[in-house]
Amino acid sequence: MSETFQLPLGPLMIDIAGIELSPIDRERLQHPLVGGLILFARNYASPEQLCRLTAEVHALRSPALIVAIDHEGGRVQRCREGFTRLPPMRRLGELWEKKPSEATVAAEAIGFVLASELRENGVDLSFTPVLDLDWGRSSVIGDRSLHSDPAVVTELAGALIKGLKRAGMAACGKHFPGHGWAEADSHVAMPVDDRELFEMTPDMTPYRGLPLDAVMPAHVVYPRIDARPAGFSPVWIGKLRNELGFTGVVFSDDLSMHGASVAGDIVGRVEAASQAGCDMLLVCNAPDAVDEVLCRWKPAADSSRSARLMGLFPKNASLKRDALYASGVELAHRLVG
Repeated sequence: MSETFQLPLGPLMIDIAGIELSPIDRERLQHPLVGGLILFARNYASPEQLCRLTAEVHALRSPALIVAIDHEGGRVQRCREGFTRLPPMRRLGELWEKKPSEATVAAEAIGFVLASELRENGVDLSFTPVLDLDWGRSSVIGDRSLHSDPAVVTELAGALIKGLKRAGMAACGKHFPGHGWAEADSHVAMPVDDRELFEMTPDMTPYRGLPLDAVMPAHVVYPRIDARPAGFSPVWIGKLRNELGFTGVVFSDDLSMHGASVAGDIVGRVEAASQAGCDMLLVCNAPDAVDEVLCRWKPAADSSRSARLMGLFPKNASLKRDALYASGVELAHRLVG
């Protein structure tokens, strides 16, 4: 095991290629600009392997790097074998239409299963819940959305967050201010939402009423408000901070995605997202781009950002497989079908 480096958390979250750390992975993760690691399905083989990997990552630095993952349920669940198969969030919305109280109970229990299984295996944060409304337009969101009604999304996401926090895990809402109207997939194109601001009130409603620790803006352009995608927009991040009163961590979405290309090369993208107000900048699936950022980007130190990042570490909580866990597993299996 390499020695532990004493370094404050940097503003970059990067990824690795495989199921264990290579020498170049360790070198990148110990760079002062790095503050976290995001895991993908390619980084997972079994719970035992994941425990070894996360323990090694956490031992590299003090304070430890934040280990995060996209683990929502449905088609966005990176850890499968050995983990409870979670339903797409739309199933909770469909259950709410028949039995609202049962859906709320199920959301909390499934949130606890999601968070407790990840935490048992050393993962600190999942980028969940999805708060986008289901307008029936976006295929990339689709059944990841809880519902089309913002009140229902707020209720079910609130219950899910309660389950996450019962397991000590922070909650990250996405994709602010809403990705459900824009049709294009920001992984491969530039989505545009041409509504006026007042028309977007329903999409922003969940962000007003939920106890979110982090928010991820959308790689979507809202030209009636700002020509820049939300994650590069001080206008949108200013609304989040000043109008909605959000005080937590703002994550960029993956800056290697096509939806981020409007900000220039990779160094231009991380600088633009940082200047707009993002605290943690994701650069994924592009190791050469990571190396370029680590070599060329020279951001100013930001103690307030570092303090916000420290708030994402898991809180002490019981992860025992109790009645709530058993209920969540049973409900998840039923909703998966």
